[in-house]
Amino acid sequence: MHKILVLWAVPRSTSTAFEWMMRQRGDLECLHEPFGEAWYQGEAPLWPRLSADSVRTPGLTLESVWETLAALARERPVFSKDFPHYIEHMWTDARLDMFNHSFLIRDPAKTITSMYSKWPDFHEGEVGFAEQRALFDRLAERDGKAPPLIDSDDLLEAPHRIVAAWCKAVGIDFIESALSWEPGARDEVSWWDGGSFHANLRDSDGLKPQLRRHIDISDAPDRVREVYDSVLPDYEHLYAHRISVDG
Repeated sequence: MHKILVLWAVPRSTSTAFEWMMRQRGDLECLHEPFGEAWYQGEAPLWPRLSADSVRTPGLTLESVWETLAALARERPVFSKDFPHYIEHMWTDARLDMFNHSFLIRDPAKTITSMYSKWPDFHEGEVGFAEQRALFDRLAERDGKAPPLIDSDDLLEAPHRIVAAWCKAVGIDFIESALSWEPGARDEVSWWDGGSFHANLRDSDGLKPQLRRHIDISDAPDRVREVYDSVLPDYEHLYAHRISVDG
């Protein structure tokens, strides 16, 4: 059975662009937030803004996702991008051992303001930093070393260098050509969330170097600033372990 190469991210962290880069490689079965689909749209969804008219997919559960992942990993190499807060209540050593773990973080000023622009009623339970930190720390303590972790700003500033370093850290070949693609619709992927967050990806043509930009949240709504203040210590803790852009 292959270990599933996983990128544990948070929402609005450029993780889907990273996922799209992984799809360009052609050597891995790539999955888009399979646990997220069950958390939001399974037959027993767990997301905190759940309502009576929320989508429910018969037969789709978090347990069925575990089974699907295990079946795929028996057949072929798999890459999955997902968020730890969907399954933080389900970790066991046996389940952790199914994965070759890595992490992607992003400045919460950027993730939270982006979430707010899409979901003004977002719940703090959908933000994910605390659960991401908890999983990272658990793996680091259990395994005696920190799992590979990259920061979105570093990735966007120096994609070639950061992706190459990440590939080395997780034990796969670096394929430079995967950093570029043609812009356009991504209809070959079944976006369970309808693709509403992926307009930038549709318009993009690759992971290209970008200048860093600063987000000032001093004038943001109170709840945005409150959530930012709450999760900033988790981000700063993880940031100290990142693969450096100068590394």
